[in-house]
Amino acid sequence: MKTTAATPPRPLPRLDADNRAFWTGGATGELQIMRCANCAAFIHPPRPVCRHCLSDNVRPEAVAGTGIVDTFTVNYQPWYPGLEVPFVIARVALDGAPGVFLTTNIVGCPPDSVDIGDRVRVTFLQQEEIYLPLFEKID
Repeated sequence: MKTTAATPPRPLPRLDADNRAFWTGGATGELQIMRCANCAAFIHPPRPVCRHCLSDNVRPEAVAGTGIVDTFTVNYQPWYPGLEVPFVIARVALDGAPGVFLTTNIVGCPPDSVDIGDRVRVTFLQQEEIYLPLFEKID
């Protein structure tokens, strides 16, 4: 999905060596999460050192891109110009990446249809070279 007149631009992150794979993995349809090659722990947000064993032997790894809505809220405040409300802000627990939760938006459904425990899958909103990971409900 690309930004269109119906989807106004969002504020974008500044890319660096640590977060580039996370923010650009959507170009190939992959959700990339940093993983430690020494202890196998996933690390998010992306960091150059494992928070579990302090190894610097970390690299991005593609994960399934599915998960479960852990918690959510519905936002009604248009805090950014052109932002359509209401929308869902959710914390998604990623499948296959223990301890990794993404704060994201649930899209493609009415906000009042989202619930804790809903199964979701990643979709990407492209803006410039950034691919924002958003999630859709899985029926």
